[in-house]
Amino acid sequence: MNSSQADTGLRQGRFTTIENGTVFRILDFHPGVQQRVHRTDSIDYIVVMSGEIDMELEIGVEVHLKAGDVMVQRGTVHNWINRGKVSCVMAVILIHANSVQVGDQKLGPFG
Repeated sequence: MNSSQADTGLRQGRFTTIENGTVFRILDFHPGVQQRVHRTDSIDYIVVMSGEIDMELEIGVEVHLKAGDVMVQRGTVHNWINRGKVSCVMAVILIHANSVQVGDQKLGPFG
């Protein structure tokens, strides 16, 4: 909301999406970063600015990304793994979306 005077950077859960909004952040994944398997309720646009990283999906498939690569992530369960020797810096834009729905089951965000 443009007319608000609140500093939304101070809100709780600043690493989650904002309902009907967007979040932009720069992430720095150091080598050997701790595992964090998660799913978001967003469509994520990811641009690798430097370094390399693997995105591991819950089905065991891995996608290797390097500087200049772009990925669109749509509500899958995933984990970021930096097996390299330098940090991987990514620009990430999260756009709020409805949670994944399979039949009558809603697969909401976690992690």
